[in-house]
Parts: sequence; structure tokens; C-alpha cells
Amino acid sequence: MSLASGLSSIEQRLCREIESRRDALLADLKLHVGIPTGLNYTPGLDETRERFIARAKALGAELTLIPGQPRPWWIGGPKAMRAKLAGTQPDPAPPTAVLRRLSSQGQSSGRATLISGHLDTVHDPASPFRELSIAPDGTTATGPGCVDMKGGLVIAFAAVEALEACGVRVDWSFILNSDEETGSFRSDAALRAEAASGHYGQAIALEPAMSKGELAISRGGSGQFMIEAKGQAAHVGRDFASGISATDALARAIVSAHAASDAAKGLCVNISPLWCDQPTNQVADHAAAWGNVRFPDQPGQDALAAALRAVGRGSSSTLPHVTVHADFARPAKPTTPATEALALQARRVCEDLGQKLPFATTAGVCDGNNLQAAGLATIDTLGVRGGGLHTPQEWIDLSSLVERCQVLAILLQRVSG
Repeated sequence: MSLASGLSSIEQRLCREIESRRDALLADLKLHVGIPTGLNYTPGLDETRERFIARAKALGAELTLIPGQPRPWWIGGPKAMRAKLAGTQPDPAPPTAVLRRLSSQGQSSGRATLISGHLDTVHDPASPFRELSIAPDGTTATGPGCVDMKGGLVIAFAAVEALEACGVRVDWSFILNSDEETGSFRSDAALRAEAASGHYGQAIALEPAMSKGELAISRGGSGQFMIEAKGQAAHVGRDFASGISATDALARAIVSAHAASDAAKGLCVNISPLWCDQPTNQVADHAAAWGNVRFPDQPGQDALAAALRAVGRGSSSTLPHVTVHADFARPAKPTTPATEALALQARRVCEDLGQKLPFATTAGVCDGNNLQAAGLATIDTLGVRGGGLHTPQEWIDLSSLVERCQVLAILLQRVSG
């Protein structure tokens, strides 16, 4: 392995240490990809969390488990509606693990790094897409969560272990949640509180690199909403005129909400799925639709929030009645001076390693939005390279395990001062 001349002697030693772990990185990725953690699968989430907790504790980290917070009842689509109507309990709220390895100096100087990772994926544990499958040429592999973000978790823990093995003291904490793919509603308070604790000078979220290896230095924001319509039931054949159709009211509300979209301005209103459990020969008295909005900045969020509020009509005493429930859980993440400075440090590390790190913007959202909204400069696409996120073709560039692990370790060493 040839190392660039811009690296210090300790950084070169770090690189060699990580290179020696190449096979171990792949074995660790294979292990974690094989543990199903999609769709709130508690056994897999618990096993993964405990494995990473044990590794952090072995480095001297102290564990705090923060119970998951309740999320709005309507989050979760038709399943949530049916659960409410049936009076059944919602899905269990997994805890968020905070693992702090802070010296007394790190706690007081605000120079430590907060490393954020999510344990969950979008993949069904019952799906046949369950294991890491390496391509015949050995350069890539496919598997559920291999880039989003089990690969990121694997390289981050290997990076702090390599720092320790080389005798480099760095103050860091991991915050590991289990509901990022569903909006981090249950872990948002924990994320923001840790970001605002004063321990940290910066945060790194372990999301995979953009499609061409870029670092996302700004992100749009995202919100979730539900449109709920209520009417009056009636028999379609015998008493149609007495009915007040909730589905008709819902359809009109959907058209009105969608009209707030303006792609040229980055304002997106997407609606699906739809729900109504009543038969075709009955005028429906209850119907609902769920949606997602995207916006580039705070004015865009304000515009969409106002448009959704305007969709509501009537009151509980007048029919049809349309209610809009909305939660803008992911504020936009603009490029701030502090974030840009951190991104430039990451770029310099890559250049010193003989790599490139172009910058990009994206309308995608992640926990980096939440961390920066709490006041902490955050970069969030220093994870592994790959593609096919959220599909059965999710793949990883296996060379990025070592390369991105080296970037993370050196960046952690440099920002620690």
C-alpha cells in the first residue's frame, strides 16, 4: 500500500493498522448484514446493539440507554389506523444507546466527536434478501443494509479500535438509534439532547456516500402528514342521498395538498398510501391518506405547512370533516460555515490519502438533519460507497471498507486537536 506524503507518521501507522484489518472488516460486515434489523425486528436490533455496546465498552465507553419516545399515533400508515380502531398496542419503541468515551478534557473542551449511526434497515426480515453475497470478482457485494448503514457502522467501530491500537487518544461518543428509516420520531429527543450537550465540536453521521462518492454538505428537509376525512355512512342503493362521502372529501383534499408542489422550488408533496376499509356498496364515513413533503429551506417548510393547514375543513360538528396531522421532524440542513469547515477537513484527509471528495447537495434526509438542527456542525455521508439503497439490489464497493475507515480514523484524530 502506497501512502500519500501529506500524512503524519502516526497517520501512516493508522492506515497500516486498518489495512491489516481488511479481512476482519469484510467478516464483520458479513456478520451484521446477516442479522435482520428491518421493519422494527426487535431480536435483530437488540443483538446488533449489544454487539456494538460490547465493543465500545471494551474501549472504556460508558453506556446510557435512553427509552424510545412515543411517536404520533398516525405515523405508520394504514397499519397505524387499524391499530387505533382496534385498540391494540403500537409497535414497541426501541431504546437509543449513547456510548461516551470522553476524558475530563473532552467533556469540558467541546472538541469530542459525536458519531451517529442507525441500526435499522428497510428490508423485511422474512425476505430471501438476507445475506452478504460477494461478486465473483470480489470487488462488490450485495446484501440488506450493506451500505445503509451496516457498512458505516462497521468502519466506524473499526476506526476507533484502530486509533486505540495505535495509542491515539481521541474523545468520541456513539449514538445508536433503531428508527432512522421511519423518521427517528422515537429517538429525535435523544439525538438533539446529545448534540446540544456541550461535549462535542462536531458530529459525523455514518450514511453512505452519494452515488459518485460525494459528500453531501447540504440537505433538504422532510415532513410526514396524514389527511383524515370523516363523513356519514349510508346504503348506496337505498339511501345514497343521506350519505356524506369521506372518500370524496379525501380525494378533494389530496388534490388540494398536491397542488402545493413546485418542483422548480424544491417543494414536493407526495401522497400514498390511501386507506378506507369500507365496502363499495356503502358511502364511506372514514378515509385517510398519508404523505411526505420535501423542502429546501425553512421558508419552504413554512409554505408547505401553511398549504397543509389550508386543506383542513369543517369541525367535529360539521360533515364532511377533514383533519390534517403533520410533523416536520427533519428540518432542512443548510451549509453553515462550521459544517463547511468540517467538510473541508474531511476533503483534506481524502486528498492526503490520494482520494477525491467532491461535494454535493441532496433532497434526502437523515439523522444529520436533526443533529445540526440542535446546533452541532454535522457531515453525514462519510460512510462506505455503494448504491441500490432500499432495494434488493443494495450493493457496496468493498474497497471502500478500508478506504473510508482510514478517512474516518484520520479525521477523528485531526479534529480532536
